[in-house]
Amino acid sequence: MALCSSTSLELKNPFIEGTKGKIATSKSFLRVGYVAKKEKSCCCNGRKVAVSSHLMPGHLEGSFMGKKRLEEPSQKMDFVRTLLIDNYDSYTYNIYQELSVVNGVPPVVIRNDEWTWEDACHYLYEKRAFDNIVISPGPGSPTCPADIGICLRLLLECRDIPILGVCLGHQALGYVNGARIVHASEPVHGRLSEIEHNGSRLFDNIPSGRKSGFKVVRYHSLIIDSEALPKELIPTAWTSSSTHSFLESPNSGLNPDACKNQIRPSTSFDTFSTGSHNGASWSFSHPGRMQGGKVLMGIMHSTRPHYGLQFHPESIATCHGRQIFENFREITEDYWQRLRPSNLYSNGSSLVRYGIGLLCVVRELSIKFAVHVASQLFRVPRIGSLVHKEDAQPFKEAFRRSQVLGNASVNCLSISSALKFPESSINVRHLKLKWRKFDKLAARVGGARNIFNELFGACKAENTFWLDSSSVEKKRARFSFMGGKDGPLWRQMTFRLSDQSDVDFKGGGYLSIKDAQGSTKSMFLEKGFLDFLNQELLSFTYDEEDFEELPFDFHGGYIGYFGYSLKVECGMLSNRHKSTTPDACFFFADNFVVIDHLNDNVYILSLHEENTTSIPWLDGMENKLLCLKASATRKLGEQASPTATVSPYKAGFLGEKSREQYIKDVSKCLEYIKDGESYELCLTSQMRKTVGQIDSLGLYLHLREKNPAPYAAWLNFSNEDLCICCSSPERFLRLDRNGILEAKPIKGTIARGVTLEEDEELKLKLQYRNDLGRVCEPGSVHVPHLMEVESYATVHTMVSTIRGKKRSNVSAVDCVRAAFPGGSMTGAPKLRSMELLDSLESSSRGIYSGSIGFFSYNQTFDLNIVIRTIVIHDGEASIGAGGAIVALSNPEDEYDEMLLKTRAPASAVIEFQ
Repeated sequence: MALCSSTSLELKNPFIEGTKGKIATSKSFLRVGYVAKKEKSCCCNGRKVAVSSHLMPGHLEGSFMGKKRLEEPSQKMDFVRTLLIDNYDSYTYNIYQELSVVNGVPPVVIRNDEWTWEDACHYLYEKRAFDNIVISPGPGSPTCPADIGICLRLLLECRDIPILGVCLGHQALGYVNGARIVHASEPVHGRLSEIEHNGSRLFDNIPSGRKSGFKVVRYHSLIIDSEALPKELIPTAWTSSSTHSFLESPNSGLNPDACKNQIRPSTSFDTFSTGSHNGASWSFSHPGRMQGGKVLMGIMHSTRPHYGLQFHPESIATCHGRQIFENFREITEDYWQRLRPSNLYSNGSSLVRYGIGLLCVVRELSIKFAVHVASQLFRVPRIGSLVHKEDAQPFKEAFRRSQVLGNASVNCLSISSALKFPESSINVRHLKLKWRKFDKLAARVGGARNIFNELFGACKAENTFWLDSSSVEKKRARFSFMGGKDGPLWRQMTFRLSDQSDVDFKGGGYLSIKDAQGSTKSMFLEKGFLDFLNQELLSFTYDEEDFEELPFDFHGGYIGYFGYSLKVECGMLSNRHKSTTPDACFFFADNFVVIDHLNDNVYILSLHEENTTSIPWLDGMENKLLCLKASATRKLGEQASPTATVSPYKAGFLGEKSREQYIKDVSKCLEYIKDGESYELCLTSQMRKTVGQIDSLGLYLHLREKNPAPYAAWLNFSNEDLCICCSSPERFLRLDRNGILEAKPIKGTIARGVTLEEDEELKLKLQYRNDLGRVCEPGSVHVPHLMEVESYATVHTMVSTIRGKKRSNVSAVDCVRAAFPGGSMTGAPKLRSMELLDSLESSSRGIYSGSIGFFSYNQTFDLNIVIRTIVIHDGEASIGAGGAIVALSNPEDEYDEMLLKTRAPASAVIEFQ
């Protein structure tokens, strides 16, 4: 990607209406402080775009907007209302979490192409709905309009509104004021740097300099050129070129109060007025110049309340990040108080003003969770991508007609209640649950393996499932769920996305439902599978007392998988490749068995309609269980002795890419990262082997013994000739009955050593391969375990645990839609990374990289990430594997890591055959 500059005032920006793609400049705009450069062009998402770098207006004297904002009286703010611009980044909702805590109300989040300029003016100036603006990080460059959207015009024209730009937003602030955007000497992603600053308001109560404790996390490949900084911009923070890993920092920022040492006294350099420059007390003789070897980390505008930070204050490992956001709030409050000295509002009226509807939107849980933060007050329905196109206009009109800003008693619309959904495949029904418990029975009857074999293993275990916690050490998992085609409510749902090569492709796909009696019906789902599943779950009613004494969260409902291609229902526009396996497949399980590995108890459960009088399945299953005899097989809690693994090529698997091609693709990923298109790209490949009529259940039993895992699974969709043998160590997302969401992303995998000494050395080495990209910020979302090493039979992995509280107006499927696919399988920022990966990978990932798990009828769920998995379909076994490519990656090492992840499943195939 070429960085862009042009002498043309044309900024071909699709978000600006009525200007034919040009930024309209008033006669009062002034050009100051820069020299025109020659024209270049950049390629943004395959399009040639001409942009202007050095003829952006430096001042907006006479703008009508400043006058309109000044008409509003001043008051002490009980809440600060932030408009948060999302540049399609994976960290936006980390900023959202911080602002929700600091401001007292959640910010409103819009994507950078979601509003027209007219929309922005309406809410910022006519409705006076926001007190400040925060511009998020994002992929790409501010020189490319497709990457930055409306942010450039906000920075140009909203001279009278406090704005904070983070990373890409920081670069945009520099760019619109005439600065050059250049490549950094090297990309820096997920590394720590010590920061020096000039004591400006944004850094009040924050130490400065080496060994001061002010370390920040950086994720960027591009920087503002400090050697040619326009006089309108003042450098406020900088760092040396050296960086540190997370574990090298004793004050790593897990606790917001952990870095409160060596606080320097507050010194205010920020004084905004229309007649004087900011920073009159600036001590540098040449404030536009940086000392040699320094990298610019912060800027501020000389006459506007606009600030930029190249680093990520929202990161969990950034010291004093919360303080920076608190300082920005205070800057906002002081700014409005100074410009509007008359305080005419009472506290009651203040609540009305700050009670504007604030949108809480579910996006990717970085794990990015939507959580309950502070007081939500009122919610405003979002105009744009959250709702379907046919539903958008009623929301838009309702929003514009509402009196939320001027009447605190107005009832607010709820997105979930206002949307009209298609009818589900079943009518609303009330379900009842019956269950029985057998204390200390599991070990007496041979453990989980024997129970499954004896109860569900007949007839090749057709149409059976087993969510198998085959690794329960260190409390990684506790319950296993197993069952088959047993009850009258049983059915199988199979979904295939539409063929996207069709020129008439409009999304959606084809669903077939087969019931227990063998009848099948098919339908086309225009809005896709996730919308349909959501309505299925919402159609159930139940009595909580039926399951309140059960220690687990699956009480009957759907068990199956989502394939990776279902990402098109979660924000991606298209899939380049079509999967040969169904894109989603689920059983509705009404009769099933649960094993509590902690207490050795066994439960049998039967879900039925309210008017059902007898449940013979419970009696029959109880008799079968009590008649089981313990087999001679190894019990679940006992692991097999470690065995050597072999290369997948020695096991007869063929890779879809050669070693040379995979290494070449890794090098392409590194180029994308260098150009700022991504921080991390999770490149994958597939291995395949013809296996014919293999005993799939026997293979799974061998795999679970050889490579036990806490989120393992067996699924046999006999009608599709599809068996899934999964030994995943990674949880994608769980929602329990208390509304707590939990993710456990894995970042980093390394082989176990042959000796104990080598094993320990490798574990320590792994801990230095850190990536904070998917870690959410403290607040309502918290991280109880960050980058801990978990050891399995053949590998060490590094795992974080992230938890948060689900909003009450968000459904279980909404949570999944916001985060799928798991960020550990895509990279960050997620959407841009998936687009790039689709262009590099030569086939569909299929079930690999998707999720297996359950959705209970009472809206709890637990899903894994499909890795370390053998998929057997139409006589062929396939294994997917890959790795996260970051700026420091070595292409040859990445290829070796990809092969490492295939060794255990590939060895299981060759040993079993």
